[in-house]
Amino acid sequence: MTSDDVPIGRRVARWRVRRSMTQQMLADRLRRSKSWVDKIERGARTLDRYSVIQELAHVLRVDPEVLLGQPRSTPAGTPDGVDDIRAALARYDIPEAPPQTDELRRQVGHAWLTYQHAHYGQLVRVVPGLLDAARGARSAEVLVQAYRITSSLLVKLGEADLGWLAADRAMAAAGDDPFLAATAAISVAQALRASNRDRLALAATLSAANRILPSLPGPGDQEMCGTVGDQIARKPLDHGGEGRGGSAGERAVGGTLLLQAALAAAGCGDALRAHELTDRAAGVASNLRGYDDTHRTSFGPIAVDLARVLSAAQRGDSDEALQRHVTVVRREAFRRLPAEYRGAYLVDVARAYLQVGDLRGASRALVDADSVAPAEVRCRPLVRTVIAEIARANPAPAGVARLATLVGLTR
Repeated sequence: MTSDDVPIGRRVARWRVRRSMTQQMLADRLRRSKSWVDKIERGARTLDRYSVIQELAHVLRVDPEVLLGQPRSTPAGTPDGVDDIRAALARYDIPEAPPQTDELRRQVGHAWLTYQHAHYGQLVRVVPGLLDAARGARSAEVLVQAYRITSSLLVKLGEADLGWLAADRAMAAAGDDPFLAATAAISVAQALRASNRDRLALAATLSAANRILPSLPGPGDQEMCGTVGDQIARKPLDHGGEGRGGSAGERAVGGTLLLQAALAAAGCGDALRAHELTDRAAGVASNLRGYDDTHRTSFGPIAVDLARVLSAAQRGDSDEALQRHVTVVRREAFRRLPAEYRGAYLVDVARAYLQVGDLRGASRALVDADSVAPAEVRCRPLVRTVIAEIARANPAPAGVARLATLVGLTR
């Protein structure tokens, strides 16, 4: 669906009226029948070829993106500024005048919101200063959060190894606090998985989850990419309100680590372990109440359902992934997720559609991702390869042909 949810045919009709044209006049200029124009405007005929959309836009004297209802405010390409972030990570000096912790917490919270709204270009400009300020803070939590934001952003921009460095800094800043270390481990796992180091990601997530969800076997208890066995599925989770692993925040972080472990296991080719870890996370999610997501995990039942889709796609079972996808995106809980989360998920679904050769399905998923979080599609190098693959079709689906033009790809 396009950004303002108005069907393209209705936009054609609006611009036709604005240009003081009748349906017959528009049809004549397009060298088509009045019936064809009428069906387009009523939605009885689908506009699925970009060349036709371009022709209509030319006659109506508007940009094709206007008819498609797509925002034009998000530039394509990786935002400038990664070198500034790299330089900030290379600095070890402490600011002479450390900022007030409360003000820095506010800045960190704003940075998280910027990330969750997928405003990556804006965030690239903010992160270097945020890192400099956070190094002078007397709060390990603030420093861990600043490094986590940095790591997540760098992974998005195709700098997984640099993201791993930032995540490792978060882990070091956590010190002996097992909960802060667990939140940092989420970023470590994401960076490792983006670097195709699934075995290392699995070890890191299970180790961290074991510290805050004590009933989970640690990576030393089992072969890292072998079968977990019944003990993961059968051991009860400690839901004590005061104990480690008992608070809602700790359960959300622990559940997120389990989902990261499941995706890493799927990347290792261990479908059984991925399934068992996802079931474990589902158990955690079912008992999660009253959590305001202060640790930016977006964890809950919907996150588990999305992980089942991605896990199936990761292990190559795209048919199952797409069957689950059709159901899960219709839920209200999906629409309440942050734009970044939904956009990233839809990009992964597009890759799954591509695996089974469904170019139109892949195109729809990318167009939907672009309408939800334009920077997720236009700024990530990974997505350019997906667009390029789909755009090779002849004719290319209209949505992806447009995206290919936007990101500077030519067929």
